[in-house]
Amino acid sequence: MTMEAQEAYFHDWKNREEIAESMLPLIGRLYRDHGVVTMVYGRSLVGGSTIDILKAHRFARQILENELSVRETAPILQAMAAMQLAPARVDIGKLTVRYLAQAGGTDLAGFVRQELAPVNTGKGSLLQEPKDVVLYGFGRIGRLLARILIEKAGGGDKLRLRAAVVRKGSPDDLAKRASLLRRDSVHGPYQGTITVDEEHNAIIANGNMIRIIYADAPENVDYGQYGIHDAILIDNTGKWRDREGLGRHLKAKGIAQVVLTAPGKGDVPNIVFGVNNELITPEETIFSAASCTTNAIVPVLKAVNDKFGIENGHVETCHSYTNDQNLIDNYHKKERRGRSAPLNMVITETGAAKAVAKALPELAGKLTGNAIRVPTPNVSLAILNLTLGRETSVAELNAYLRDISLDSPLQNQIDFTNSPEVVSSDFVGSRHAGVVDSVATIVEGNRCVLYVWYDNEFGYSAQVVRMVAKMAGLELPCFPN
Repeated sequence: MTMEAQEAYFHDWKNREEIAESMLPLIGRLYRDHGVVTMVYGRSLVGGSTIDILKAHRFARQILENELSVRETAPILQAMAAMQLAPARVDIGKLTVRYLAQAGGTDLAGFVRQELAPVNTGKGSLLQEPKDVVLYGFGRIGRLLARILIEKAGGGDKLRLRAAVVRKGSPDDLAKRASLLRRDSVHGPYQGTITVDEEHNAIIANGNMIRIIYADAPENVDYGQYGIHDAILIDNTGKWRDREGLGRHLKAKGIAQVVLTAPGKGDVPNIVFGVNNELITPEETIFSAASCTTNAIVPVLKAVNDKFGIENGHVETCHSYTNDQNLIDNYHKKERRGRSAPLNMVITETGAAKAVAKALPELAGKLTGNAIRVPTPNVSLAILNLTLGRETSVAELNAYLRDISLDSPLQNQIDFTNSPEVVSSDFVGSRHAGVVDSVATIVEGNRCVLYVWYDNEFGYSAQVVRMVAKMAGLELPCFPN
């Protein structure tokens, strides 16, 4: 390679990096001032870095013949910034491709105005006032929910995390909880600033005041005294799972709806966001977000069943250990769970296979399931061994799931990888419910085995927040249509 060629690579990179840097303030302003989420083929650019923007454009090569360039998308973004847009999700990658295919050479600003005409209204927030959110519990899932909710606060007119309810600990309880939010051994440092307000017993995260409320029972809290009204409460303790137990939260002043971050019992609706959202209605006050494993496998099962049909199957999960297990051997009420989590693989049960039927009734009685707890702190793997309604091939099945992950109503739930080198730690922080490992796919006639990775903490938390946003009426229209 000549020196000129090497310099050309570097010059091209610097130019694209400069353009991406110029896009950052536009993306931020559109989000804060207009509630517009800028995306590239399903990848959100909000809150990202220059490198994140460039990587999202490179990701688009999985769909397009050539890599999408910021030189092509930046003018689209600039045209959007000059408009008075209402809240929406706008995919500048898809808009760019449509412009080049249909309207190349015509007035770009006019094309963008035409495509986004339904939201070029100058209207503000979808909500008249921010929707209060309360966390009941502030453990692994609670703190990740806090991170995502704060990140999505935008201009303050969306979901607002107002409080976290916990049991009183040591005298320095507030400082300890702030520190746990600030630092995480798995997910890394919090991307922002965190301070404590001892006078109000609150954590201040990126300007969001989160009251830390001490209580020993759901009905004993008067949220109204903290200025919290008609809130959605997310119970991430798992202590109560039926309507009677979760209904205790509704007796507290200031709470309007309850979400459980565990499988619900009885007649509590179990929601896997992206699959059975129609069950979320204003009339219902209690919902379950099912389990992390159910959220990981149900979207993939739905996609496969829709095209190929599923006769029967078995789901095996290699699940990271959780904090209810022991560091070293000690008593546990469940079989085998008392043995050391970081030193053993532990066979245990999972209700995920049976729970599938609550989101996909058409698969009732068709699946069995079991679980193996493995000595990793995060990211799990579901192995779906399925008998299909017709024969297929590895190429056909993978191509179909790839397309679903890139451009479908399930693209926020299903991700896709074709790398032969990925391992579990590569999926820490994934916001998808599950990631299909296409290299591992096996097909023989009408039988297939699919491997689905999932961040059982962060990916699940992202699903919960999507669900809460819909409950609050924050469903954004997507463009281009």
